[in-house]
Amino acid sequence: MPDSAASIPGFCRDCLKEQTSGARRCLACGSPRLLRHPELRSLSLAHIDCDAFYASVEKRDNPELADKPVIIGGGKRGVVSTACYIARINGVRSAMPMFKALEACPQAVVIKPDMEKYSRVTREVRAMMLELTPLVQPLSIDEAFLDLSGTERLHHDAPARTLARFARRIEQEVGITVSVGLSYCKFLAKVASDLQKPRGFSVIGQAEAVDFLKERPVTLIWGVGKGFATTLERDGIRTIGQLQTMEEADLMRRYGTMGQRLYRLSRGLDERTVETNGEAKSVSSETTFNADISRPEELIAHLRRLSEQVALRLRKSALAGQTVVLKLKTADFKSRTRNRRLDSPTRLADRIFRTGLRLLEKEVDGTKYRLIGIGVSDLSDPARADPPDLVDPLATRRAAAEDAINKLRDKFGKTSVETGYTFGHRRRDR
Repeated sequence: MPDSAASIPGFCRDCLKEQTSGARRCLACGSPRLLRHPELRSLSLAHIDCDAFYASVEKRDNPELADKPVIIGGGKRGVVSTACYIARINGVRSAMPMFKALEACPQAVVIKPDMEKYSRVTREVRAMMLELTPLVQPLSIDEAFLDLSGTERLHHDAPARTLARFARRIEQEVGITVSVGLSYCKFLAKVASDLQKPRGFSVIGQAEAVDFLKERPVTLIWGVGKGFATTLERDGIRTIGQLQTMEEADLMRRYGTMGQRLYRLSRGLDERTVETNGEAKSVSSETTFNADISRPEELIAHLRRLSEQVALRLRKSALAGQTVVLKLKTADFKSRTRNRRLDSPTRLADRIFRTGLRLLEKEVDGTKYRLIGIGVSDLSDPARADPPDLVDPLATRRAAAEDAINKLRDKFGKTSVETGYTFGHRRRDR
């Protein structure tokens, strides 16, 4: 570190002591995790990403897994939900087919996702985020934007050090790690959080933005996927620096509204603010089979079990949904999605299942399926959910029975009580 580094604002990420010299290690605690940046005291927009979230939670709960490659996913024919960094070094990636992941890392420990547990950890982390600022915008179960502008008086510190203290607290109290990206806009905050994972803290300032982006691939820009990247490459555009030389009108003439996004983000121009209304739009559950299924009774058993999982998540989230969505994927990977809007919102497994069953009956024609899923959208407050059904008087009795079953499961475990639809199928699934 050159002597000039002494004049750049910085602190130690472990002990949080200010750094007033150009030393490579903290003079107070000896840690090499020093953070220095010319704009460190003026930036306040952050993106926080939990490191290999599902795998980290499983390693936290089972210390024997600490030094082992861990893959979170379901069955040999499923896909990888996430993988720890040891498994990633061996070539495992999210969304990779499980059989390919096990070819790349045969010694990996495979764990089926436990979404209820991960959701509990998410709520814990999010509550800590809201202690920093009310401006929290969740993007998914394991990442969120935070705007800490104006919080210096509250925390008696600059946002950068507040975020470092937060990351340390998560590690100590929750038992997982996070990576932080700090910048002046959402686009670059998200880019920054991915630069030094795991346990990273990266800063991209406004003065350096254009030069930082110049050599990066166009796929770094939000919304540029493989298909659009192929279109850009066909037009001779591979790097963001090439976009920086082009006029906005020309880009819009070629690519429409996406051209305007290319022009602005390539120059680090992003005026999007942190929105706090990023609630979930749907609640769903799905499963990939170990072998393709065409028999109706097997598909129905899975549909019932998944409906119960969706109902449980709705209850835990204090939500109800009015549109039931059935998802199927055929043996040749073609997706089928069917939906039906109910007269009133529901949070009952019985109504979700019976609606899904009517949709499924039209698709059971001998086709072999590799995946089935059920979910609800049009989410709302549960106060209006499941009014008495005057057309089907037995619906009230089924709802009461479901409530009794839920109480038994809460007390004795999820598999303590089964319906006739699922009885015996859990053993065959295992």
